[in-house]
Amino acid sequence: MEAGISISFFVAFAGGVFSFLSPCILPLIPSYLSVVSGVSYEELSGAGTRDWRLRKKVLLSALLFVAGFSMIFILLGASISVLTENLMGARSELNTIGGILIIFFGLFLTGLLNIGFLKRYFQPLESKVGTRAVGYAGAFLVGLSFGIGWTPCVGPTLGAILTLAAVESGKGTPLLLIYSAGLALPFLLAAIAFNGFLGFFQRFKRLLPAAQKAGGVVLVLMGVLLLTGQLTVLNSYALSFTPEWLIKLL
Repeated sequence: MEAGISISFFVAFAGGVFSFLSPCILPLIPSYLSVVSGVSYEELSGAGTRDWRLRKKVLLSALLFVAGFSMIFILLGASISVLTENLMGARSELNTIGGILIIFFGLFLTGLLNIGFLKRYFQPLESKVGTRAVGYAGAFLVGLSFGIGWTPCVGPTLGAILTLAAVESGKGTPLLLIYSAGLALPFLLAAIAFNGFLGFFQRFKRLLPAAQKAGGVVLVLMGVLLLTGQLTVLNSYALSFTPEWLIKLL
């Protein structure tokens, strides 16, 4: 469905960024970087940041961590596409159900809904990793664990993007790839410029609850557009501004 390119992909990328900025992910970024790279917090923020070998180790470990959770998310997107490709004859019903689910996830993120099971998470490797260095293979496995863990902050947003993938025929894999990019790029930037990230976090941390609520509002609006059938109209309008080469690429 070409009309879904611009708006749906933008929402997927924004969803990844909002996931990164969520209150239960952003404060843990230094810990994740330290665990997956085996480089201490003092080395990350001190003189070690000028050691190219340490910087290379941190960046490579971050890339493998990102690759781990991206693989999980993309596989989920591909699976959703396969499961729903035979339901395209019921597009109206899919749009209705999808719109309701996305609004539900959005209301949860805004704090207007308090759903206990969405706050639970599962991290099978967390107890084994602890604070020890895990090596390059371990960094990838921790990324897989992060993706499988379905953390309270990632879960609702990821659930909304998966729902969107279910109603966008053939777009499951690219939507989840773009969602992963939205989550991965800030993480990699933090690995490259750790001190800059710390400065950003100190300035931004008081806005964390507001950022989560803003993400919820975006999802509610997306759900309303899908539920009312206006998403197709908006997508068609936005598509007229999309370069032809980008349409072919996506």
